[in-house]
Amino acid sequence: MDVELFKDGKRLDGRDVEDLRKPLKLEVGVLQKANGSAYMEWGKNKILAGVFGPKEAIPKHLANPERGVIRCIYTMSTFAGLEDHGRMGPNRRSIEISKVMREALENVVMLEKFPSTIIEVYVIVLQSEGGTRVSSLTAAAAALMDAGIPMKEPIAAVAAGKAGGKVILDLNKDEDNYGEADVPMAFTKSGDIVLFQMDGKLSKEELETAIDYGWKGTEKLFELQRKAFEEEYSEPLDKKLRMVE
Repeated sequence: MDVELFKDGKRLDGRDVEDLRKPLKLEVGVLQKANGSAYMEWGKNKILAGVFGPKEAIPKHLANPERGVIRCIYTMSTFAGLEDHGRMGPNRRSIEISKVMREALENVVMLEKFPSTIIEVYVIVLQSEGGTRVSSLTAAAAALMDAGIPMKEPIAAVAAGKAGGKVILDLNKDEDNYGEADVPMAFTKSGDIVLFQMDGKLSKEELETAIDYGWKGTEKLFELQRKAFEEEYSEPLDKKLRMVE
């Protein structure tokens, strides 16, 4: 099915190929009972993340005497979007996204400091417009930082891809559904890739462009994370975040 995704050289929502969706908003410390939390609006996506722990690993068989364990639970609300109505709870997609989020976070969280414990990361998609796995991971990383969990460095995630024959950044739902490729990726602040998936086909040159767009997009997200903490806390950032230089 051919769907027009560009008009007069612009994407249908008015963006250029390298633009992130707006509004782009991040708040931390939004849940009183959680150890750390974050709320993110990214385009029409609305994401809530909460972190609990480190705490005793229950059930006991989950405990690792040498390092902590991360458990990620990604859930999409039944009212998230017109196409997402149904029973709230685990399904094939939510289990897969929970897994890739956990694997990305395990690359940066200093789990060796918390043997025999578990850190639980809950993400609920309140409203969706495509790209919820990358917006959820970006919010989850901010919630972990808000909880004061030691991390080697921050991470942020964005999707690039191809739609209407052009490589683009931050696909919306129509571009994801009717485009030729979708490449979710996450970077550390030093540029390491900790999440990389691909659905569709890209040439080598197109893939290199998509990765370049992705890195530039995550640089903007790192700045968004920094500003969120500056707005929430008056104390120095590294005192709250406990980042390792």
